Amino acid sequence: MEYENKLVLAPMVRVGTLPFRLLAADYGADITYAEEIIDHKIIKCERIVNDYIRSTDFVEKGTDNVVFRTCNEEKGRVVFQMGTSDAVRALKAAQLVCKDVAAVDINMGCPKSFSVSGGMGAALLTKPDLIHDILTTLRRNIDTPVTCKIRLLKSSQDTVELARRIEKTGVSALAVHGRQVADRPRDPAKWNEIADVVSALTIPVIANGDVFEYDDIQCIKVATGASSVMVARGALWNASIFSPNVKAHWEDVKKEYVRKSILWDNDVKSTKHTLKEMIMHYSCLEFPEGKAIIKSQNLVDLAKVYGDEEYYESVRANRIALDRHA
Repeated sequence: MEYENKLVLAPMVRVGTLPFRLLAADYGADITYAEEIIDHKIIKCERIVNDYIRSTDFVEKGTDNVVFRTCNEEKGRVVFQMGTSDAVRALKAAQLVCKDVAAVDINMGCPKSFSVSGGMGAALLTKPDLIHDILTTLRRNIDTPVTCKIRLLKSSQDTVELARRIEKTGVSALAVHGRQVADRPRDPAKWNEIADVVSALTIPVIANGDVFEYDDIQCIKVATGASSVMVARGALWNASIFSPNVKAHWEDVKKEYVRKSILWDNDVKSTKHTLKEMIMHYSCLEFPEGKAIIKSQNLVDLAKVYGDEEYYESVRANRIALDRHA
């Protein structure tokens, strides 16, 4: 996995499932991060090859709950992002998935209470020895590239110092979100402080924060000196942000996402959440479309909302035909 001069889809909870990752890749994303999955959760899973939809699933033992789904098409670019606070547990989780992904990333930036309260995410930023333990344990025991994603600390000097310690563990790249833990999404990202990290390291730094249009990609590259750029909300609102061509209309992108969700049998709650996030940026959930999504109980209902019943049935019929020939 190469990290220089790449366009990267950021990890987004309940958004970064297989259909959205493939959608972003179709528009030009070179590397696609999966949503963060907690180590406790993945180590309770078993790996199952799903011949029905041609995916590789990590399913919680004793249930039908698919915790992580991937496929051969994305094997060379998908990054498994893990929430962890323990090196041994992180290794156990990584060993389960590492043969099916391009890299394993440790989340060190999530400020949400569920993550921080468990000593994960942004809680790790104040524990450099634990960071070192987790990253070196992974580096020594798996062949898959290991990376991590951090936020800015209280001073640029502190961030640079932590970044240097992380680099010494042998990680392949470092993603830096240009906000501190206490910052809100509306607060401007501090590109200048990402630049300080870039100039201090020799490994690739992936710059993240306030990239909402394709032109912003070049802007953040110039401002930070980073050759690779990670996009979160800008991609959620319109995945064609990765394309140098004319931006696709968000309605068209949204319909593509619905079709990919049907094709890959995506979790309906995840699909609904992503659609609602798209709609709320451009419109309102109080309109008929939004209300219909909220009421939808399954992918069949969502297909009806977007007039894709025929597509849904064709996918279903094709699966049945393949199953008979298997």
